[in-house]
Amino acid sequence: MKVRSGEVDLAVQVRGTTGPTVVLVHGYPDTHAVWDRVAAVLEEDFRVVTYDVRGAGESTAPSTEDGYRLGHLADDLFAVIDAVSPDEPVHVVGHDWGSIQSWEAVTTPGARVSTFTSISGPCLDHMGHWSRKRLSVAHVRQFLRSWYIGAFHLPVVAPLFWRLYLGPRWGGVLKRLEGVDVRPARTITRDAVRGISLYRANIRQVVRSPRHRVAPMPVQVIQPTRDRYIRTEPLDLERWVPSLRRRRIAAGHWAPLSHPRQLARMISEFITDPDSPRELVVITGGGSGIGRATAVAFAAAGARVVVSDVDLAAAEETAELVGGHAYEVDVRDEEAVRAWARQVADEHGVPDVLVNNAGIGHSGSFLSTSTQQWQRVLDVNLWGVVHGCRAFGELMVERGEGGHVVNLSSAAAYLPSKILSAYATSKAAVFMLSDCLRAELAPHAIGVSAICPGLVDTNITATATFSGVSAEEQRRKQARASRLYARRGFGPERVAAEIVRAVRRNRPVVPVTAEAKAARLASRVAPGLLRAFAKLDVS
Repeated sequence: MKVRSGEVDLAVQVRGTTGPTVVLVHGYPDTHAVWDRVAAVLEEDFRVVTYDVRGAGESTAPSTEDGYRLGHLADDLFAVIDAVSPDEPVHVVGHDWGSIQSWEAVTTPGARVSTFTSISGPCLDHMGHWSRKRLSVAHVRQFLRSWYIGAFHLPVVAPLFWRLYLGPRWGGVLKRLEGVDVRPARTITRDAVRGISLYRANIRQVVRSPRHRVAPMPVQVIQPTRDRYIRTEPLDLERWVPSLRRRRIAAGHWAPLSHPRQLARMISEFITDPDSPRELVVITGGGSGIGRATAVAFAAAGARVVVSDVDLAAAEETAELVGGHAYEVDVRDEEAVRAWARQVADEHGVPDVLVNNAGIGHSGSFLSTSTQQWQRVLDVNLWGVVHGCRAFGELMVERGEGGHVVNLSSAAAYLPSKILSAYATSKAAVFMLSDCLRAELAPHAIGVSAICPGLVDTNITATATFSGVSAEEQRRKQARASRLYARRGFGPERVAAEIVRAVRRNRPVVPVTAEAKAARLASRVAPGLLRAFAKLDVS
């Protein structure tokens, strides 16, 4: 169908007949066809509307460059909405320039839009306000990513480049840069040359004189983690969007072509429940200590929390504190962990953050530590982490939306001691596992952090075991260690704060206490000093 908007005729396509109406707005230099793969999934539950924006595909072009200003583009979207859904508001999804022009529409008072999903396209006004902040690394990085905007303002070079080189080769360029196999529209060269006016008519004017633009409806911002051109994370969107949900997808700029099913699911979930919490955190060993404190910290930040522990009653106490869910799980049992991961995914969804916190303490020389004691320490401290990383990591990779894994290591990972052979070995293995896993999962936008707490006042000292001593002597050592850690006065809530910060900043290694930081520094600049320290009897 054709819809008239000002001086142009817009080619509009409607798919599906039932369900809420979803309008998909494409970017530059695409046509509505960029949404075909996403629309094929969405039309099972929604009435899906796409259209060629002015100057693209089967739509006509304005007579002057001024006809590409954002106000006209917003009017086009309003005209389409009025034509396809005259009585009910719609849900809008924009990609690239489709997102930029949709921001203009949804921040216009009276817009009949229920929800808005933005993919790889900021509001230019928001970008203008952000660009006026004190210069930062994020500003420099974004400037380098946006080099092509300057090229598009060159009067003859940009159109000529599209006509002679880019246009005829666009399919190959997309395959080489984005890994997508698609046949470009037959109008690609003409559309690209016309679309240069989008940049020339809007960028300098809007960014230089940004307006106050607020989006009153729920907004979902999806950031492809491998986007070469735009990053929306630094923008202070919370200032402009009262109801904001940020999500990531492990994809490049043209996510609608490369990851249509993941995008369709994210769009559908947001339309169905726009107020759902944005983050699910799963914590092992969450019944006490650092695990419980971490659950409280993430819950305070607005996350949903799921905890497990071998002590179900303790896990339930934590769950009651944070309004979360508790499970009894022995992390030594791989099948039990896998079954729990599937249960969590079915009942709550795939977690955004996994905290492998479950662990035990053990002290004793190598020769006095039995094989059974070695096995117990490694089963919990190392294999428990391996099982958690594997079971939930597979789910995160399959989902394709990124995430973060936190593994609790220890300052003992790099601080040798002749009385901590088993414990230090298990934590050093977790430390190295985290670095290896970080490299492997980086392409999937999954971060990994190794947390090295140091001396922290938790109940791990009261349950620690000791090699070569009687039961009575073990109780005395446990009590002595508990008193020492209590005098240190460093609570688990301070470790929890560092864990939350590590996730937010994607930090690879986090020594927490002063002694953990000092030992980390010494391990890098004076390892011989630590080897000498390891010979001391500090039991």
